[in-house]
Amino acid sequence: MTVNELKTKIVEEAKRRDTIILAHTYQNPDIIDIASVTGDSFFLSQKAKELKGKRVIMCGVRFMAESVKILSPETEVILPVPSATCLMAEQISPERVRQFKSENPDTAVVAYINTTAALKAECDVCVTSSSALKIVKALPNKNILFIPDKNLGSYVKKQLPEKNIILWDGFCPVHDKLTKEDIINLKNEHPDAVFAVHPESPEEVLEYADMIGATSEIIKYAKSHNGKVIIGTERGVVDYLSTHEENGDRFIQLSREKLVCEDMKITTLEDVYKAVIGEQGESIELDENLRQKALKSIEKMLELG
Repeated sequence: MTVNELKTKIVEEAKRRDTIILAHTYQNPDIIDIASVTGDSFFLSQKAKELKGKRVIMCGVRFMAESVKILSPETEVILPVPSATCLMAEQISPERVRQFKSENPDTAVVAYINTTAALKAECDVCVTSSSALKIVKALPNKNILFIPDKNLGSYVKKQLPEKNIILWDGFCPVHDKLTKEDIINLKNEHPDAVFAVHPESPEEVLEYADMIGATSEIIKYAKSHNGKVIIGTERGVVDYLSTHEENGDRFIQLSREKLVCEDMKITTLEDVYKAVIGEQGESIELDENLRQKALKSIEKMLELG
């Protein structure tokens, strides 16, 4: 079976089985092509609220599938490859946060959406990279614990000096590899290019940015810019833009070797097909008490963000 034949078969089977395929933007372009809905974590979280009762195949990583289940408990949520996870999501334990809260009751705990359901359940509000600044600013608390991503937290902290923002030691293993030399070298090769980068990157990289934003914001910026754009986020964005946009060669990947998330790339078309027909994948189940606690932090995010 050719790739195109498999894509057609997946779409047909999904329609026949009343199944929605969600795909994060970092997925392989072939999976983006057959998805019912694509986007970043925040957009997929929003769409999840509209999917009540549907069967969902989540092409992404575990915390994304959990987020769909948190928002739509009656929805059957299938993660095609159970081992697909986010290392950052698991860097901080819920027990550590509980201990911190008991010792610092006046501090609001803000969790990046790239966290497990168990960690979300211990936090006051979730944020995404696009909503973090707005939400932290809106909180009445002066003292904020921002977890797990120290780079995104540092970016927010720099913008909000009126807040006392505490950072721990979490980070995205993909974006955190970047150095200022990576962008300096590429800018020397393409001096006329602008630079759009994700705030999960180290501060020394952000200092060279013409634009800093979430995945969806980077895509919008890149599409609207007429010239060359160096893109500093997971390479799935450039892979897709370069093949689906006019003059796709104007999108330049920063450090293609570093900016690849193996967990995002682990899912294949074959995996999606088997998940759709019920031969593969894990059905996400959450303890109801934990789900309710985690739901509060996500609903607060949707309210403020």
